[in-house]
Amino acid sequence: MARFTMPATGFLAACLWLLLAWNVSSLGLTDTITSGGDNGRSGYEINHNMDPNVVGSNTFGQLWATRLTKNCINPGGSVPEQIFAQPLLYTPGDTQYAYVATTTNAIYKIDAKTGAIVTMRSLGVPFLQKDLDSCTDLQPCIGVTGTGIIDPDAGAWHFTSKTYADQTGGTTGLLEGRYFAHAVDVNTLQEMPGFPIPLEGLVPTNNKRRSFVSGHQHQRPALVHTGGFVYAGFASHCVLYNFTGYVIGWSPQGKIVSVFTAQGGPESDDIRGGGIWMSGGGIMSDDKGSIWLSTGNGYASQLHGVSVPGRQPPSALEEAAVHFAQASDGSLSPVDFFMPFEKEQLDGADKDLGTSPLIKLPESTFSCPNVKRIGVVTGKSGKTYFLNLDDLGGYQMGPNHGDAAIFVYQQKNSVYSGAGVYPREGGYVYIHVVQFPTTIFKFSCNAAGNPQFTFVGETADSNAYVAGVGHGATTSFKDQDGTGLAWVSDTQGFNLRVYSIQPNALKLIKTAQVNGVTKFSRPVFGDGKVYMSTNQGLIYCLGSPVNTPLTCNSPYDFGTVVIANSSSPGAANTTSSGQITCSANITTTVTAINLNSTNFQVSNLPTLPITVQAGQKFSFNATFTPSTPGPIAADVKINTTNSVALYSTNTPVTLKGVGRSLTPVLLITPNTVTFEGVITGEDPDGVDQSVIYINQGSSPLNIIGIDYSEKSEAGPFVTNVNKLGPFTWKNTPTTVPANGQVVVTINFVPPASANYAAYVRVRTNGGTKLYTVVATSSDQPKALFEFQSIDGNSWVPYSPSAPFSFGDVLQQVTLNRVFRLSNVGGAKAGRLSVTVSKPPIVAGAVVGARNNVDLAEGASVVPGQPQNATMYCSVPKTQLNTKAYNATAEWVINTGDPNLGKKDYLFYCHATAEQVGPLFPNGTAIFSYIGCFKENNPGRQLAVQLSGGQDKWTIEMCVNACSKASWTFSSMEYTNECWCGNALPVQKVPETNCNYPCLANNSQVCGGNGDNHDGSFMSLFADSTKYDVTKNITSNSGPQINPGVAPFSYLGCFTEPNGGRALPVAGPNSNNLTIASCLTACQGYQYAGAEYARECYCGNVLNPASVQKPDKTCGMTCTGNNTEFCGAGSLLSVYKVGGNYTPPSSTSSASASSTPSSVPSGAPTINRGVKPYSYLGCYREPNGARALTVPGPASDTLTIASCLAACNANGYQYAGAEYGRECFCGNTLNAGALVQTDASCDMTCAGNKTEYCGSSNLLSLYKANSTGTSSSSSVSSSVKPSATPSAGPVINPGVAPYVYAGCYTEPAGARALPVPGPASNTLTIATCLAACKANGYILAAAEYGRECYCGNALNPGSTKQADASCGMTCAGNSTEYCGSSNLLSLYRSTASVSSSVSSSSSTMSSSSVTMPSASASAGPRINPGVAPFGYIGCYNEPTGARALTVPGPAVDTLTIASCLTACKGYAYAGAEYGRECYCGNTLNAGSTKKADSSCSIVCAGNKTEYCGAGNFLSLYKTNSTGSSSSSASSASSSAKSSTLSSVSSSSSVAPSVKPTPTAVPSSGKYSFAGCWTEGTGVRALSASTQYNAKMTIAMCSNYCGAFNTNGTYYFGVEYATECWCGNFFGKGSLKTAVGECNMACGGDATALCGAGNRLQVYQYNTTLATASSAPSAAGRFAAPPATDSTTDSTTSASSSASSASSSASSTSASASSTSSSASSSALSSTSTSITSTSTSPSTTASPTPSSTASPSPTSSLSSASSTSTTPSSTSSQTVLATPVISKGDENFTYTGCFAEVEGRVLADKTYANETNMTVSNCLSFCYEYGFAGLEFHKQCFCGNELKNATRKLQDDECSDKCTGNASEYCGSMNKLTVYEKKKVTKRRLRLRRSNKLW
Repeated sequence: MARFTMPATGFLAACLWLLLAWNVSSLGLTDTITSGGDNGRSGYEINHNMDPNVVGSNTFGQLWATRLTKNCINPGGSVPEQIFAQPLLYTPGDTQYAYVATTTNAIYKIDAKTGAIVTMRSLGVPFLQKDLDSCTDLQPCIGVTGTGIIDPDAGAWHFTSKTYADQTGGTTGLLEGRYFAHAVDVNTLQEMPGFPIPLEGLVPTNNKRRSFVSGHQHQRPALVHTGGFVYAGFASHCVLYNFTGYVIGWSPQGKIVSVFTAQGGPESDDIRGGGIWMSGGGIMSDDKGSIWLSTGNGYASQLHGVSVPGRQPPSALEEAAVHFAQASDGSLSPVDFFMPFEKEQLDGADKDLGTSPLIKLPESTFSCPNVKRIGVVTGKSGKTYFLNLDDLGGYQMGPNHGDAAIFVYQQKNSVYSGAGVYPREGGYVYIHVVQFPTTIFKFSCNAAGNPQFTFVGETADSNAYVAGVGHGATTSFKDQDGTGLAWVSDTQGFNLRVYSIQPNALKLIKTAQVNGVTKFSRPVFGDGKVYMSTNQGLIYCLGSPVNTPLTCNSPYDFGTVVIANSSSPGAANTTSSGQITCSANITTTVTAINLNSTNFQVSNLPTLPITVQAGQKFSFNATFTPSTPGPIAADVKINTTNSVALYSTNTPVTLKGVGRSLTPVLLITPNTVTFEGVITGEDPDGVDQSVIYINQGSSPLNIIGIDYSEKSEAGPFVTNVNKLGPFTWKNTPTTVPANGQVVVTINFVPPASANYAAYVRVRTNGGTKLYTVVATSSDQPKALFEFQSIDGNSWVPYSPSAPFSFGDVLQQVTLNRVFRLSNVGGAKAGRLSVTVSKPPIVAGAVVGARNNVDLAEGASVVPGQPQNATMYCSVPKTQLNTKAYNATAEWVINTGDPNLGKKDYLFYCHATAEQVGPLFPNGTAIFSYIGCFKENNPGRQLAVQLSGGQDKWTIEMCVNACSKASWTFSSMEYTNECWCGNALPVQKVPETNCNYPCLANNSQVCGGNGDNHDGSFMSLFADSTKYDVTKNITSNSGPQINPGVAPFSYLGCFTEPNGGRALPVAGPNSNNLTIASCLTACQGYQYAGAEYARECYCGNVLNPASVQKPDKTCGMTCTGNNTEFCGAGSLLSVYKVGGNYTPPSSTSSASASSTPSSVPSGAPTINRGVKPYSYLGCYREPNGARALTVPGPASDTLTIASCLAACNANGYQYAGAEYGRECFCGNTLNAGALVQTDASCDMTCAGNKTEYCGSSNLLSLYKANSTGTSSSSSVSSSVKPSATPSAGPVINPGVAPYVYAGCYTEPAGARALPVPGPASNTLTIATCLAACKANGYILAAAEYGRECYCGNALNPGSTKQADASCGMTCAGNSTEYCGSSNLLSLYRSTASVSSSVSSSSSTMSSSSVTMPSASASAGPRINPGVAPFGYIGCYNEPTGARALTVPGPAVDTLTIASCLTACKGYAYAGAEYGRECYCGNTLNAGSTKKADSSCSIVCAGNKTEYCGAGNFLSLYKTNSTGSSSSSASSASSSAKSSTLSSVSSSSSVAPSVKPTPTAVPSSGKYSFAGCWTEGTGVRALSASTQYNAKMTIAMCSNYCGAFNTNGTYYFGVEYATECWCGNFFGKGSLKTAVGECNMACGGDATALCGAGNRLQVYQYNTTLATASSAPSAAGRFAAPPATDSTTDSTTSASSSASSASSSASSTSASASSTSSSASSSALSSTSTSITSTSTSPSTTASPTPSSTASPSPTSSLSSASSTSTTPSSTSSQTVLATPVISKGDENFTYTGCFAEVEGRVLADKTYANETNMTVSNCLSFCYEYGFAGLEFHKQCFCGNELKNATRKLQDDECSDKCTGNASEYCGSMNKLTVYEKKKVTKRRLRLRRSNKLW
């Protein structure tokens, strides 16, 4: 932008240039339209009328402060907006305006003179800091933070803003962030055509594998406008996430012209770094086709100590100053670079070079014959680099692989701001050092024509203690010498400091207090005014409100005058005279004319006082007689008394001249040379400083001699030596030319850490001068971080394995503790500098730092003087019995200690509430608080009131009373009422509705009257032993009518008749009554009714006198379920067998047992989400990884809704469906996951064919909004995964009663702990400890990220390792460690033992547990196979299909051996993704062989071998397809053969006697049915499963008996701890010898619970079940198929409809009523039992009540007696039959098994049946079509032609058994069992033959 550059070549030239520019583009003379005033960024400005006399006067101060109108609204509240982008000044017409943009994305146009807001516009919602985890640099809003530019030609203001994709602000989150480039009209602030430009997803031209992710990036540097284009630089937020530096450019028309990344590859895309932020300083340009900038640290580090010339820039531009060439189309390419020689060390210490911008020094002054253009940059390391902009210097191109820079100077501390530059009076550069004075450097050219910069002094005052001092800014009045000012903005002390620029010095002349000055801000200049931005929502204007009453010819320049004593008499004039003339601007009276100077005099003054009328003049004389050489100036002060207000009473007149000496005069600067911060031995070549020998005379200066002393200024001296002690002098001259200078270099190489000094006396013919050299060298500093102990009496040093802890902190208590940093490097250690510090300061946080000043960036620590910061834990008020939670905060700090580096210091506070009532042994309350609930909804929500009136009850009294009476729920309400009950109240409400203090204790809350003071609410507590207090409580809309539970349906609300009962038989009268329990009790009767909330009645006839009433009349909720109605007083909610109730359309009550609805017809569509999730798009899985890392449900019933529900229930932010049936969850999306077109996700969901569920390697992706799961959730934070994980993993210190014990090895060939706990992809330390605690184990350990083990003793072979060895994060919580490969993160319980774990033995328990055998292995390898299978390679999954079509086991114990065993009988077997197994007889042609290394994921069940990878199979093949063996492999059995001894204290068996387990004959309604193998590639029983280390037969019986309300037909116990349920057996499951089931139950050592791959099977036995719970014969359970494999399809179909044969009549049982005294006759019903024979089962009738057993009104329900036939002995051989292919029916005939290759083969009509699909059902459904097909055991498809290039397969590839008939096949996954209509018309025949199949 050359037209805006203001070269310092004279005021007249500047005015002419500005006048021309103004005529063309309306640019005002005093405008500032880019950062620093020009694109060189020097910050030197000459055109703003900044007169030092005015600025230094007492009239210069605040003119106005304007408060901006928009606040930042964030979760922590509302705070003022902040101004990080500096204001711009522009005059689009006659008025100058300030243009201001803020962090709230608000932009303002403000009158620069008055401060009035003229126009304001909001660009959209700002991005929020809450989505940046621990980064708190900018908070809470992050909108516009980079300074823009104004293009006067177009009248456009350019800048960028950060916002969200959702402009409503509803959906937030890191990856929802979006950046836009704006150009707005300077008059209206509306967008220019083509703007805004979205930047999300832009791909850099130099690295096509990356793309711009707005959420990761931050635009902080000032924009630059040059060559007709605008450019912006981007970096990161606190070096978080996968960011990189970007330069993005665009045209005035809104076209992107350049996208360049600092990480150009070839490193992987997760290599971060090279950020461009420069503390907000600007990108620099010469406006001739070149752009320069500086970058921050990075992690590619391509050069690794290899010297590289600057003209060969690397592709990774980290820690670099970079020169770009700008092409005519706006594109950029790097052509030169500089990188510090210690680049990699700077990276490790976070010492960015690019913390400050690269400044171009004005060429008019800073230029030498050999170097024309010079730049300066200083980084966090404190090194200032002066660079040749035309030859930057490359990497390690200097001597001894050092820096090829013009000059390098080590400052005392870090530097963030750009240099200040003054190009007058020889040229000066000012560096603002954090916490130290500003340093001053003088420019010169040496005799060889090279530039030199010499440290000549520093300010008397220091900059702020914390990082924040602003970028350099300098001005002069009309570009005249002697008028220079240096302006410094700062965040502490005086926020504005103004210095008068003097030779080799800065003199403070003005200060101002501007509260809240934004860090790194730069004063902005207008017309005699300066503007300051703040973080308080204010912009300030400072200036002088008055004018001068006189105008004089000031400054008056006398020119050069010879000093009198330097010349011969008469040789030259030694005095110069002149006349000063002043004109009156107003009528004024001159009262005094004063001058204080020895070089200037005034004479011929008018007689004073004198009154001068406006327009009149007066004069006086002035003379200049210099006494010293060099520039000299002084001010004449004319005092006046004015007749008009707003005029100054003082008018200064500046006199100046130059004194010249004809003889040589010696001047040495600085007079003290200082070496500070030198680390002994760090640089073998030492450190250089310089001193200047100046000749101020007009004749040569000859050096007579130089004397050196180490003692004092008085000597003793040695003469004319170049080395003294550790100092060496270079370039010492013998003469200095007239009016010239010579720079002498002093090199310092300390031999040891100490203080050194040298005194140098220079003797010349121009005088003798003495200067001093002082130096200090130090040892390497060492950092020690400590935290005050819990008791406050000692210090706890930092350990990476444990966070700093506050201990337990009660609610409403604030505890302060000190965080301390000490320098323990020794007494001689150097300063320790804090280079990175991100204190945790977040509004509303429980744990945080008290301020952002202590231990801030830039702080330095010397030995013996620790620096402290105060941390707090402030726990907010909570209800009693609220579960304790862990509050944490992270503080990221880096110091100069190379051995420590950057660390995340974690602070941990255990926030607790008072626990009352019955307590668990660990001190927590049994009754947990679960929330505020609505009362009278419509009736009382709890059954019994225990207190009220004048009694004063506390919460503790109420909870104790309800507990003693065995109630589940307890509540306090109306300040004093205690209620108990067993039904959960209907509606949970926000906590603010419970607002009453308890009458007995006003510090407790006892219900309330609601936010609007018009309701009734209760504070509710629940017995956690009876109610799962961790589950998410969702509020219902209100109680509704239960439509019934089959076979009952709701009939209506009926009255009790006068003098009688509507229904005569009394059922249960209970405080736990529900409709379901009442209907269950009335099984066998025709009618059931619920009355008065708690009473149940049954009968076969409804009393005719009972009258039906409106449904709403039955308005009492059930005592056992507040969401449904149970009649009212003398009113019954009546149900009838076969009744037909249609609920009102306005309600949506759910049946307790609903049947699956038909699949809606129509083409599939994209499901747009279910709250709180919204659809994001179709995303491809990244190479070799998962987009989302947590596996969710993978099932054939998957829908989008079920996947989202699963992910939401576990608190995950993202959910994705893939491959039609797989669900994945996570809190972060892998950066390698790339969005595709929606059409790419084209596989329909297995559970809903009307919606899409991804495709092969493609996810249908959804993201939750910021609210996540319900705010009413009471899930413990220690269990539920965090939605916003912290920045880095730490060692979990444990969850009571467990504490962390260390990292331990697995011993060779054995397990450290013998009992397997849960192994899952959601494992956390908390879930592992909870599992081991629940089973009573002392020790618990996590291994390999996802495995948990328990035990009471540690194997002696297990040894302790360094904590860092356990480096794998938990699969369910990436912020904590869960062991590693063969390494356990071990925890021990402190509840019952106090022993310790040692590396050699365990003394935790005297008991021992038998450990499973295991073999050690050096590392994973390829398993060559187990006969008959052999390994054939690593194969990919084909697109849209499976390589092998038959799913085998997908388990967390998978090994190659177990997969091959499961696939016996198939030609192929393959293992994928570590835990999935697939089988088949053919390999899909689309599957191709890849490199073995592609299969890189180890097996979940054996970490020493590989089991494929994502979308890759480890493939095995057999030479034959022999049938599967009748005996399963015992490999897994032998590896898990250990049994657990009973630990029950009540056991009658002595501890030394091991009981012999036997088979339990029956349990509940099940009888023992033998020992069975697992199926071939499938589970024998697969409906549901449960794991419990204390498993018993009764436990499994109860679990499977309650599954799906009615239970399953079979259950089996396996491997001592596993329970499996099912209604039919999987393929290949065989009955085997009973002795093969030989493992004792985990919870009962006297009972057998299967073995490895063997199930102890139990079968439903109706003789053991009551009539009320027995299954009907209508097909609820599938009976075992017959052994006769020749049974035709008709027989099979009919036999599957019955579950048993009729065997006997029995009396039905019912629950006994606790209050009824009525008696009734017995109810007779038919009971069923199963007789297994070798023939097909016979059809059985449904049970019905006996016609002779109609109960009388006085009858009662009696217990049942029943008989049954025991299973036939023939069933002991084989119960299961091999399914057959049904041949069809009278309309259809079997055609074959067909593959779906490119889409649906039959697509005209479809339906699915989860439980009762048969061939007959499907053929009937497709009666009107030419073809019918069955797929995936439950799906039916119809059509008139076979479509989409299908191909015929072998019949046995359609191998899934039908869900409604296990004796026939219903296709398989992506394979259809196809039937064709027998009567084919000619038209259909043509259709069929046209298909590719035929």
